[in-house]
Amino acid sequence: MTADPRSDAELLAAHVAGEAAAFGTLFARHRDRLWAVALRTMGDPDDAADGLQDAMVAAYRRAASFRGDAQVTTWLHRVVVNACLDRIRAAKVRRAEPLPDDLDEHQARGSTHTGTPADPGEQVVEEERRREVLAALARLPAEQRAALVLVDMEGYSVAEAAEILDCAPGTVKSRCSRGRARLAELLQLLAPRREPGDTEGGNPPGSPPVRSPRPRGPPAPA
Repeated sequence: MTADPRSDAELLAAHVAGEAAAFGTLFARHRDRLWAVALRTMGDPDDAADGLQDAMVAAYRRAASFRGDAQVTTWLHRVVVNACLDRIRAAKVRRAEPLPDDLDEHQARGSTHTGTPADPGEQVVEEERRREVLAALARLPAEQRAALVLVDMEGYSVAEAAEILDCAPGTVKSRCSRGRARLAELLQLLAPRREPGDTEGGNPPGSPPVRSPRPRGPPAPA
């Protein structure tokens, strides 16, 4: 099937004009990355699916309010992040438990993961480290988590993240700085205790935390 050649703005305008399939085409084009942001922000596949669905319903209904002062993708990401943060605040979610065992089924393309270690022991350590990072991320305040997800995990620039979060670049920098510091503290608390001299599977002192893979497997549009 040939991809729709129209731009994002043209598809959104077509949706506003009443073209039935235009919004679905637009969502499908950006679904993977929108899902990645939702899952990282919510920390749970079911919650992320609910947040993404809330966001797409809101975007579908409010498309006519899009003013064109940002890219359509920026606007869509802003709607997704806001929907997820609204759910987090409403539920007063501050998860401390590890993420579900089936999270690997939802991981995404473009992973920062360098591949499966050849040694089974290394694979176990890598998986445990990934869970530590994600569990620590889930304990951050929602605004810090969203900033880190966009900048450190999804690769957006500070300026792009500021547009998505609808705040000043300096605010994004501040949230990222505080979030990274808190994340480092949490990783120290969550790391398993080791006996003196036991370095198996450990990272060298001062090494950065291993980033977890991007999530994938977004739900189909409602």
